[in-house]
Amino acid sequence: MIAFIYIATVFIWGTTWLAIAYQIGDVPIANSIMYRFAIAALVLMVFLVLSRRLQTLNLKQHLSCLLLGLCLFSCNFMLFYHAAQYIPSGLISIIFSIATIMNMANSWLFHGQKPSLRLISGGVLGISGIVLLFYPDMRQSDTASQQLMGLLMALAGTYCFSLGNMLSAKQQKQGLSVLSVNGYGMAYGAMLLLLWGLFSGEDFAFSTEPLYLGSLLYLAIVGSVLGFSFYLVLVGRLGPQKAAYATVLFPVVALGLSTLFEGYQWTPLALMGVATVLLGNLLVFTKGNPLHLLRAKQAKAS
Repeated sequence: MIAFIYIATVFIWGTTWLAIAYQIGDVPIANSIMYRFAIAALVLMVFLVLSRRLQTLNLKQHLSCLLLGLCLFSCNFMLFYHAAQYIPSGLISIIFSIATIMNMANSWLFHGQKPSLRLISGGVLGISGIVLLFYPDMRQSDTASQQLMGLLMALAGTYCFSLGNMLSAKQQKQGLSVLSVNGYGMAYGAMLLLLWGLFSGEDFAFSTEPLYLGSLLYLAIVGSVLGFSFYLVLVGRLGPQKAAYATVLFPVVALGLSTLFEGYQWTPLALMGVATVLLGNLLVFTKGNPLHLLRAKQAKAS
């Protein structure tokens, strides 16, 4: 059962990036994200109410959930969706995978948790991999500005997500329910996006095109509700370290889909860049040298 949940988590997270690319079109981006999290919040809150698991919060805790909605369920996705206008969804997933490295940096910045040499090495590898991944397109003057814009937006969205991780960790230490906090956070995120649309003067629109509607429901229910719930089960059963390996694997799924459906063109430098980013993530997640661990496992198997 755990193996199924693990595979499902990797598959869900790996496929959401392509679904995000299908949301780009006639509907304003803020509207699409608002619809996504409004649906997700409704489904999650109804489940929590019916199961009597919805936690009652005070004003200060609601303000904390509002900030979580800003970091995790509105601002970061605004940046990711806009980035999808400039770069393939598979590349965004690779950039997002270095959230673990940003978490390490933010833990040092906000909590004084100085990273070990292994963690710093993983961070350097991750950043080097991103440079290798984007270097070929950056050299072409006709696409350099678009690539740079997409890269910066994806990095900013990932950092915003990392800040949300820091806040979520603090909330859990305070005894707040993860599901309840995320239900409130999704609702607040949708409200913030509604306000953004009102104040920016955007025309509220919706599309009933099958591709748009299907990707919206997939992102709201499968990607936001089921994907996150499955991940929490893994954290509870396997622990956060082993569960976090899913974030190393899902870019492989996302890049495969991007190659098939978006025509992403691989280059030797791109392959080297992806491998370097994944190796950097492995260094962050594992204790000791992952190559030594791999050799030890191979020796044990033989």
